[in-house]
Amino acid sequence: MRKKAVFNWSGGKDSAFALYKTLQSNEYDAVSLLTTVNSKNKRSFMHAIPVALLQEQADSIGIPLYLAEYDPDEKIKDYDNCMLQAVEHFKKQGVNHFIFGDIFLHDVRSYREKQLNPHGIEVVEPLWNKKTIEIMQEFLQSGLKTIVVTTMADLLDERYIGLTVDRSFVENLPDNVDILGENGEYHTFCFDGPIFKYPVKYSLGTSFKTSHTVNMDDGTQQTFNYWYANLNSLNSCSLKSIFFRDKR
Repeated sequence: MRKKAVFNWSGGKDSAFALYKTLQSNEYDAVSLLTTVNSKNKRSFMHAIPVALLQEQADSIGIPLYLAEYDPDEKIKDYDNCMLQAVEHFKKQGVNHFIFGDIFLHDVRSYREKQLNPHGIEVVEPLWNKKTIEIMQEFLQSGLKTIVVTTMADLLDERYIGLTVDRSFVENLPDNVDILGENGEYHTFCFDGPIFKYPVKYSLGTSFKTSHTVNMDDGTQQTFNYWYANLNSLNSCSLKSIFFRDKR
């Protein structure tokens, strides 16, 4: 009997490839995709994928989508609370496994385990500790299609927004950028491939630059600059997001 699991869905390439591997293994029954979204702009964190596109991804994949909304002003505190609510929701359905697409960031995995293990949830990582070059090669061979929608501005400029992640993209990345973007160098939107029944239609709009200030472990604050795509669904182009207002 397959184990009931929730798949933590970012909408990007690593998440899509981890789901692809999960479905191939047939070990888990993915009862839902789980995505945390900003309660104010209705977009996912970092990738900035609008709810409409997240839902269209889920519809094409054929797995229900559960949205956990967090208040961006409350930062981690509210994120933890919304994840706890999700855990309580899925525990009632007999779910004891949460699947993620992490690769080698030990602090991220430790954080997930610290938050979830006390509630009887086992963290599952299909891509964990594999060589990045091997993952990228397998990803490209899988047929999954994805584009860049966010970049760290100091490492990858506006020209990378909207590029397809293919062999040419990988070969032309700067030497100081992880080819999978595992350190946050870039984030993507996956729209087609073997896990989808049909392609998800989207528009890119005009990209823009913004910044995030992060409280570091040593008590200091650090500001990170990012380029974002103005990503939207072609089926909901009339929707106006607060996220992109007055940002250009």
